[in-house]
Amino acid sequence: MTLPDLVKPDRATDALETLACYYGRGRHADHGGFTGARFDTWDSTGTRAQDVNRFTADDVVAVSFLSVYVPPLAAAVLLHDHANDFAGLLAAVEDRDLITETNPWADDWVGWRLWQALVALPGVGPTTASKLYARKRPRLRPIYDSVVAAAIASDTVWEPLRALLQSDPGLHLHLIRLRDPAYLPAEVSALRVFDVLAWMGGKQYTPGRWLAAG
Repeated sequence: MTLPDLVKPDRATDALETLACYYGRGRHADHGGFTGARFDTWDSTGTRAQDVNRFTADDVVAVSFLSVYVPPLAAAVLLHDHANDFAGLLAAVEDRDLITETNPWADDWVGWRLWQALVALPGVGPTTASKLYARKRPRLRPIYDSVVAAAIASDTVWEPLRALLQSDPGLHLHLIRLRDPAYLPAEVSALRVFDVLAWMGGKQYTPGRWLAAG
């Protein structure tokens, strides 16, 4: 796994500007944030805290801000037909930080069972599944898509990033320290900071482009 340039500590100034651009903060407030900035905080019903162990319609909407679509049959299984099964898996996984996972997970780990249940939904692939997972467990599950995969030079992100955080404990703290100066809400996890920076860098989106357009 390769560390994206914007995540490297010596690129902290550029990283802060990129995060502010993505979320529409600071001098980027006039042009507004990217659509994906709504993913972290979307809560139209005001029940997100109570629904931490249950997938909801708000979660389906939230992942749409990241340009993925949960097909109707998949939504029916997730939100109704097998909602209690998914709730049990979420409760068993718990809400925790990837940095605390010091060892590789066993093949029968409940987190893998939740992952397999998500990718088994009709019409749902790894990208959409990772975004659904990250919506419910933002501190544990990183987002995966083709842009991030290219940016980190890896076909998978979860285990490689877990291992990287263990080999470089300062990385987690660095990601957290980027959040506050960029005026980001507390819901934005260290993993989400990593995702945004990897994605923006992979897309070669530069903050100056939006300032100039404004």
